[in-house]
Amino acid sequence: MSLLKRIEQGQGRSNEPSQTPSPTPKPAEGGSGEGGGLSGLQARRVSAPSTSPQAGTYFDLKTRVQNRLLAELDPSMDVSKTDEVRRTIMEMFEQILNEENIILSRPERQRLYEQIAAEILGFGPLQPLLEDDTISEIMVNGPKNIYVERKGKLVRVPVTFEGNDHVMRIIDRIVAPLGRRIDESSPYVDARLPDGSRVNAVIPPISLVGPTLTIRKFSKNPITVEQLIQFGTVTPEAIEFLKAAVIARVNIVVSGGTGSGKTTLLNILSGFIPNDERILTIENAAELQLRQEHVVTLESRPPNIEGRGEITIRDLVINALRMRPERIIVGECRGGETLDMLQAMNTGHDGSMTTAHANTPRDALSRIETMCLMAGMDLPVRAIREQISSAVDLICQQERMRDGTRKITSITEVSGMEGDVITMTDLFVFEQTGFENGKILGRLRPTGLRPKFMDRIEAAGIHLPPTIFGVGERRRY
Repeated sequence: MSLLKRIEQGQGRSNEPSQTPSPTPKPAEGGSGEGGGLSGLQARRVSAPSTSPQAGTYFDLKTRVQNRLLAELDPSMDVSKTDEVRRTIMEMFEQILNEENIILSRPERQRLYEQIAAEILGFGPLQPLLEDDTISEIMVNGPKNIYVERKGKLVRVPVTFEGNDHVMRIIDRIVAPLGRRIDESSPYVDARLPDGSRVNAVIPPISLVGPTLTIRKFSKNPITVEQLIQFGTVTPEAIEFLKAAVIARVNIVVSGGTGSGKTTLLNILSGFIPNDERILTIENAAELQLRQEHVVTLESRPPNIEGRGEITIRDLVINALRMRPERIIVGECRGGETLDMLQAMNTGHDGSMTTAHANTPRDALSRIETMCLMAGMDLPVRAIREQISSAVDLICQQERMRDGTRKITSITEVSGMEGDVITMTDLFVFEQTGFENGKILGRLRPTGLRPKFMDRIEAAGIHLPPTIFGVGERRRY
């Protein structure tokens, strides 16, 4: 039996998570840097955990080769030149194996090299998962429990870290280049990978299972409108209507639950904005992938180690109004910045967009109302509702269905006020027709009603056929 097979069996026996909380590991100093040298890497000397004799043999071998490689690599080498660095690592790797008389088969040798290269240049055991395009989310629940999301379903993968220290080194490598930190005094952090994927990390003492990492991957090639239609997320008629609404500068809120695809839809909608307009995006961690030329991206900043220097989303929204934007796109409204966003929508920044967590369009309005109260202004509820009804024109509700698919379940117009109640009109509603082979059957259908802002769409020179709204067309089942 080959060495790696014996080791994998040994690792398989040690994959059960420990029930005892691990002591808080000290984060490694320095980071890999997106374009810096290797000096920070040289300080990382991994120690193999004694899980089993086979695993110990493998970790000892990997650790010994990796540490010697780090010791002999030039600290001033630019790790951003990946191909050149990989060639150098490969040459030195072969040399070290020959010098130490380590005999491995070709597949074993290649596997060991890829793991060591991932430790030096990438994100260790996570690197193969990050490169797998079928995976949309990665969840690390401590060093031995790693789950991924494929096609909307969560599955456990046979990938493990060596221990809590190993997970901490990878977290540190992600957050350090962004100028963010994670330690006992600040045990959770939001960050992003170089490709824009969203990262959240939580460490002990907050997390009782060890360092926890959640990565929401973004496609290397952003999802297109055609793919959304192909996936059954939306219909061509609804997309044509939404495109017309964006061009006509209609204010849109995309609402939905966690992981329902709000940011993806926001990306699609923002792609319809004409190329000659100035767009400001405001996010906690920059995720939006706008393709227009005139885009200014702003990102919030957490407080430093002294508790100073924090820049909130609300600060950025207020500042954005002085930057002559034509459209403001806020990645997510989750607090007092919602009131400032409504003010912007009401004061000449038509066509702005944002997302909010909510289960239905009506819940979205209630949550926006609550978040406005979080701004600390002692405003009467009716005044807030008037602001909402005046500012928000359209709510797109997105939902992750029980079969794992994401679908737009309703497109609803905010039509005005009746007394103290905000009135709404459903323009498109998802109708489920069945459940077959584990898949939900149905279609986003027009209700036959036209929005009150149709005159704005026509004033923009866009003439939508009545059939988009189901007028004069026999309903198909």
